[in-house]
Amino acid sequence: MSGYAVAHLEEIPELDDGRAPYRPVRHHFGLTAFGVNAWTGHKTGDRIINEHDEDEDGGHEELYVVIAGRATFELGGESVDAPEGTFVSVEPGVSRTAFAAEPGTTILALGGVPGEPYQPVGWELWAPVNKFYLAGLYEEAATRGRRLLDEGGDEYPEILYNVACCESLAGRQADAIEHLGRAIERADRLRAIAAADDDFAPLRDEPGFRALVGGAE
Repeated sequence: MSGYAVAHLEEIPELDDGRAPYRPVRHHFGLTAFGVNAWTGHKTGDRIINEHDEDEDGGHEELYVVIAGRATFELGGESVDAPEGTFVSVEPGVSRTAFAAEPGTTILALGGVPGEPYQPVGWELWAPVNKFYLAGLYEEAATRGRRLLDEGGDEYPEILYNVACCESLAGRQADAIEHLGRAIERADRLRAIAAADDDFAPLRDEPGFRALVGGAE
């Protein structure tokens, strides 16, 4: 075992959640100490970093590095020009977004919760499926989610949980209970979350579901 890995940006498959295309760098290398992904604006004017403020509990401290092209950041209502080689550090609670000022602009984004160990949840793999869930296309989301599990996404309890939610809403009760059980087996904290989650309303009276959530209800 060499103890290191090397990959060019283009060798990491690009994903798209319907907002901005990105490459799941952390997942590609199997990193568990911190989150890192690469976001690309292929055309001038493309939004690269989706607008958000990390203001919720567990909000991330983030560092952005422009590794190609030129970006325009909007940070707390201020505009910042960021040519290649620029570092931009943003604290939780500050609104942020970025646009490509040149074609092919790529930003490396790193983040983590201040003072807490990083816990990978696989959101970067789930995001392209989540748009179908949000649109109420539960059957499609369940099918795509199952495919994601078959491709290795089942290493993340949160992805197993999300697939179970979609399967529950799509009427796939047996599959939902199976995947929820696997999720809880790997992360017991999901038991209480499932007990209160409306996505599992179709399963409330199912003995298999009740056995999983037990005293958490």
